[in-house]
Amino acid sequence: MRNLREYLAFYSGLGLLAGISLLWSVLALPLNLVLPRKWKKQTGRLVITMGFRMYLRALSIMGACRFDLKALDTLQRESPMIVAPNHPSLLDALMVISRMPNLACIMKAELVDNVFFGAGARLACYIRNDSLRRMIRLAVEDLRGGSHLLLFPEGTRSNRLPIGTVRGSIALIAKEARVPVQTVLIETDSAFLTKGWPFFRKPSMPIHYRIHLGQRFDPPTDVRGFTAELESYFQSALVDAKLPHLPAATDVHSS
Repeated sequence: MRNLREYLAFYSGLGLLAGISLLWSVLALPLNLVLPRKWKKQTGRLVITMGFRMYLRALSIMGACRFDLKALDTLQRESPMIVAPNHPSLLDALMVISRMPNLACIMKAELVDNVFFGAGARLACYIRNDSLRRMIRLAVEDLRGGSHLLLFPEGTRSNRLPIGTVRGSIALIAKEARVPVQTVLIETDSAFLTKGWPFFRKPSMPIHYRIHLGQRFDPPTDVRGFTAELESYFQSALVDAKLPHLPAATDVHSS
């Protein structure tokens, strides 16, 4: 019976996310055409935050997941900054966005063009990553306009633990926008949707997620030096964190 309940919760969760995303895309399409840019951004980001918060709440009610995300609430009314979490799983962005309604995101171009997420992402003025120069320019403009920016330092899900190679774009954006970088530490006890996890493979439930705030770094002046410093910080801050073994990668502790 427990296994049956887990399967029901798992597929109900996937169906709910698809349904919410598709419904909002249908509604967002005409709004993209009629709303001024300022209203588009505010409306799009607020609705996505509310939608993801409801979705995560539904996962909790179904017994699929347990979330401890309250640490993010302290960032909502703070001045512009880059929010920089480690990135073990695909749920990471949803968790952060669900607590921060004025958050710009850098997304893969294929997601911005996706039928489920594209119209909503465009309404929220999320930033495509297909052109590095344009991505950096738009990210800096958004930060100077008063937004927060969600940027995973690795640029993708972790391919090794506790964190993969940190890219220099985070330091470059922080330097150009003159904003601090707030590190965020994500812990989980499941490899669900980590790098190499099959999307439709059911995990053991409930899955536990915990987010807490790490060190906040001042705007950098040395891009290369800051990038190395940030990677070193994550390596040390996450050394005792609860993180699962990656299905398709080698954990640094096993080398």
